[in-house]
Amino acid sequence: MSRIVEIRMPKYPECWDSCGSCRTGDVFVQSVLVHAGERVMRDDTLIVLETGKVALDIPSPHEGAIVELRVEEGDPIDEGEVIATIEID
Repeated sequence: MSRIVEIRMPKYPECWDSCGSCRTGDVFVQSVLVHAGERVMRDDTLIVLETGKVALDIPSPHEGAIVELRVEEGDPIDEGEVIATIEID
């Protein structure tokens, strides 16, 4: 039986706290690497974030089919925000 779950932006790494960009909300979606309907494996990169100093790949925590993307390139993003929904088996 499959189910649909939300993929949320994970907690920022501690090292990002020291640079200040994350605390000020200056984190943006640089690239979206998947689209609705695409099947992804666990740990496939979904989006790339940009802080002005660092780019960071955000992987899928699940294997399944992307149902909906909730971010676009250039969008600001915070911890806990929904990146996408995925149908998992």
